[in-house]
Amino acid sequence: MERVTRKGPLAGVRVLELAGLAPGPFAGMMLADHGAEVLRVERVATVAAAGDTPRADVMDRGKRTVGLDLKSPEGVAAFKELVRSADVVIEVFRPGVAERLGIGPADLHEVNPRLIYGRMTGWGQEGPLAPTAGHDIDYIAISGVLSMLGREGDRPTPPINILGDFAGGGLMLAYGVLLALIERERTGEGRVIDAAMVDGAATLFAMFYHGVQSGFWGPRGTNLLDTGAPMYDTYETSDGKFLAVGALEPQFWTEMVTLMGLEDLPDRGDRSQWPALRERLAEAFRSRTRAEWETVFEGSDACVSPVLDMAEAAGHPHNRARGAFVEVGGVRQPAPAPRLLGTAGQDLSPATRLADLSSWGLSDEAAAKLRAAGVLA
Repeated sequence: MERVTRKGPLAGVRVLELAGLAPGPFAGMMLADHGAEVLRVERVATVAAAGDTPRADVMDRGKRTVGLDLKSPEGVAAFKELVRSADVVIEVFRPGVAERLGIGPADLHEVNPRLIYGRMTGWGQEGPLAPTAGHDIDYIAISGVLSMLGREGDRPTPPINILGDFAGGGLMLAYGVLLALIERERTGEGRVIDAAMVDGAATLFAMFYHGVQSGFWGPRGTNLLDTGAPMYDTYETSDGKFLAVGALEPQFWTEMVTLMGLEDLPDRGDRSQWPALRERLAEAFRSRTRAEWETVFEGSDACVSPVLDMAEAAGHPHNRARGAFVEVGGVRQPAPAPRLLGTAGQDLSPATRLADLSSWGLSDEAAAKLRAAGVLA
């Protein structure tokens, strides 16, 4: 099979992504989106069952997939052959699992000292919770982040699994890989990255630590940005849809209330008036449909936007103009971000099985023997 030609700032960077749950594939997607050649290593049975059918999973776009039995000595030896020509390995196992398989950082650095070994876990490689199970909600819980999310008087509300898994985990791992690639240019040596979702989630909330400790930021749901303030919240319209209001600055607030015909509202600077102010806004927004309000605020600096569902978002004029969404393999999905202006478009084809590994250093003869033994798919 002809080697895929990659474009972008990471062209020439080769990544072996060990199959795992969402944060690892998301990190691999971020690298592939910007030119890295990503080979996803799955279980043999998974690849054999899928055959040559392209994967529809958005996070597998632009990658190639191979099945390899890493519990067999032959599979481990083959993986090490792939590592010789790799720049990065993304590993998503619990601490100690990769070492037991013989593919931990020390094992692979013997084969390729320049290898960047990215480890993705929820709790990190050390600490009393490191060997235990967990999910996004658990990681953001002990990071302190979850305690800040939700409305006043209500339970903490997890924002699905975005903060821990994707922002605190996958994105931080991709960032760590880039740091290590830059460092390797200077030192010539690889690096082990310990990307823990609990660490990443805490880092994302760096802005709020001083405010909490100084008393400026109060309990959950009582502050300017957490639905405590009526000028930063969502409101229902007459057709059961919603608008997002972010009129924080005085000039934006003035524009919004002027367009709404509500110049007689209570003083928003008086927090005691916030409940009454919120009720007046809610009543006004319920008087028209979302589409009607969109017409009212179109082209203004009122900072009022329609709350679109995922299907609607792709059709919004602004998103269409920017090409913010693309269709790959029949699946609508977000285009790569961030954009590096002047960079050619990337290969966003759905991940498929890579039948020929010769470009990764595994000969056709060796691959044929592994397939016959059931070690390679």
